[in-house]
Amino acid sequence: MELNDGLRVILKGHLGWGKCRLDCFAGMLLALVRLKRMNLTQLALGFTSQADPKSRYRRLQRFFQEVVFDYDAVADLIMQLFDFQEKSYYLTLDRTHWKWGEKNLNILTLGIVYQGTAIPVYWRVLNKPGNSSQRERIALLQRFIDRFGRRGILGILGDREFIGDQWWQWLSDQGIPYLIRIKENQLLDDERPVRSVFADLKAGKSRALRKRRRIGQQWVWLSGMKLDSGELLILAGNQRFSQPLEIDSLRWEIEPLFQCLKGRGFHLEETRLTHYFRIKKVMALVALACCWAHKTGEWKHRVIRPLKIKKHGRKEQSLFRYGLDYLTHSLLQGLQDIEDRFRLLVLFFCSPDRVGVSELNPKIMAIRL
Repeated sequence: MELNDGLRVILKGHLGWGKCRLDCFAGMLLALVRLKRMNLTQLALGFTSQADPKSRYRRLQRFFQEVVFDYDAVADLIMQLFDFQEKSYYLTLDRTHWKWGEKNLNILTLGIVYQGTAIPVYWRVLNKPGNSSQRERIALLQRFIDRFGRRGILGILGDREFIGDQWWQWLSDQGIPYLIRIKENQLLDDERPVRSVFADLKAGKSRALRKRRRIGQQWVWLSGMKLDSGELLILAGNQRFSQPLEIDSLRWEIEPLFQCLKGRGFHLEETRLTHYFRIKKVMALVALACCWAHKTGEWKHRVIRPLKIKKHGRKEQSLFRYGLDYLTHSLLQGLQDIEDRFRLLVLFFCSPDRVGVSELNPKIMAIRL
C-alpha cells in the first residue's frame, strides 16, 4: 500500500469525498510536509504526479475553488486523533493576522490546550482587520458545543480583546467557566479602574480578591499580578479558580500553534489565496498537517528517543518540530520499507500511546474503503 493510498483510505471515512478529490488532498498533505510551504506553486512541484507542473497547479487551484468542506467532519477527525472526547481540557481563543497586498487575512481560532501547544478544532476567517465581535466568538464556540458538548470543557481562556457583557453572559448561561485577561483601565462598578485594587502589588507578587466585583453587567472574580516590567496582569473569571495565574499561563499555548502554522512550520502566510472560503479550506489542510506532525513527535518522544529537558525546564525541541523533521526526512529520503509506510499511517489516526510496531500492519488492513 502506497502512503498516498493509505491516507486516502483514512480520510475517506471522515471527509466523504470521491477518489479524485481524496487523492488531491492527500497529495497536498504529503507535499506540504515535504516542503513546509503553503504556497500552491511550491505544492504543485512537490505533488507526486506525471502531469506537467502547470497542470498540477491548475488542479490545486480548482480544488480550493470547487470542493466543499465539511468542517464538522474535520473537527471530528482532529478530536479523534487525540482522543479529546475521552478527556477534559481547556479551550483557548485567539487570532492570527497577516496581510497580502491590501487584503487582511484574519483567522479567529478555537483550540484545545495540549502538551505545550493548542490543537486547532474550529476557525473563522474574519473579513476585516482587528478584533472579533462578541457574535463571532459565540458562533464559533456554539458550533463546538453543538458537536462535542460541554462535558469536557474545564474553561475557556482568552486575552484582553475577548471581553464584553453579551459574550461573558452567554458563557455563564452555557455553564462554561472563563478566565479572561482584562485591561488595567477597565472600570469597576464604582467607576474606578481595576488597576486601583492591585496598585500596591510589588513586582512578582499576586493577589486574588475574596469578593466578586462587577464589570459592566457581570459579577466576576478578579486576580492580578504585577509583572517584572511593572505592568499588571489582571484576570476576570465567572468562577473562583484555585490557581488562576497558573491556569492563565495555558492561554499562551496557542502562540506556538500559530508559529507552527506560520514561520516555524508551514508558512501559512505565503499562500496567495485570499478569498474567505478558500483560506478556510487552506486552514483545514495546514491544521491536519500540524496535527500529524505533533502526533509523530509524541510517538518519537515516547518510543524512539525522549527529548531532553533543558535547564529552563522545557524540552530541547517542540514535539511539533520533532515530529515534522521526522516526517519530512522520511518523505524526502523515500520510504523503502513497507513497515515505515504503515508506521506513518498509524501515527495519523491512532493515539500515540497505542502505536506499536506489531500493530502496524493489522491496523492498516482493518481500514475499510
